[in-house]
Amino acid sequence: MTATVAETSADSSIRRNSGVSLWRQISDRIRRLETDGQLDADGRLPPEFRLAEEFGVNRHTVRSAISHLVQEGVLRTEQGRGTFFRSRPRLAYPIGRRTRFSAGLEGQTSTLQTVLVDSATVPADTRVAEALGMAPQAHTVWLRTIGLADGEPVSTAESWFPADSLGGIADTFRRTGSITAALAALGVADYTRRSTVLTATHAGDDDLARLKLAPGAIVLATESVNVDPAGRPIQYSRTRFSADRIELTIENG
Repeated sequence: MTATVAETSADSSIRRNSGVSLWRQISDRIRRLETDGQLDADGRLPPEFRLAEEFGVNRHTVRSAISHLVQEGVLRTEQGRGTFFRSRPRLAYPIGRRTRFSAGLEGQTSTLQTVLVDSATVPADTRVAEALGMAPQAHTVWLRTIGLADGEPVSTAESWFPADSLGGIADTFRRTGSITAALAALGVADYTRRSTVLTATHAGDDDLARLKLAPGAIVLATESVNVDPAGRPIQYSRTRFSADRIELTIENG
């Protein structure tokens, strides 16, 4: 039996005048149908009219939410059969002491690539300076990168490195295509993750463009600090992952 939307959460009501558009709220509720295990084996959505009745909105609003999820690749439509969740398993990305993009996704995709989008030498703002243990306004090298799995963008990141010791990180990354290889070439043979903060939020305009998402998509955001074997901070990063393509797993130890 197909589940009803009301079964997905004890707080499943749509909030008008909340500052969040109705179609976006509905798209979030639709996502929960799958994540809460409330669908039949074939992953079929309830009909539009039933969703509209349960949410107390018109069918056009429901249709807008479904349309955006189709554009995002979360749903697919079959003429005469209905709308279904795509059976696309998420990639498991481990976060532990030695978090690496390629190593973390190894064996789950055919190709992996990290692309350098932009770089600059910039003064450290308060948060960057605190994370890297340096004076505010000290010079850092900033990189913006996109992580690709089988040619599809799954993450976008901003990273800062101390310019006094790692000033050549941008040029070295262009040659190696890897943060780990670039650090090794600059004398940092190993590094570990000191801290990671994880949150979830709606995708912003930059996320939509860089990760090729539709409005209303959810991203997993991490804020992390890597340190060298002596415990000195060498990299501060803010990374955004597509929640429909990546699941983050926390490793102990």
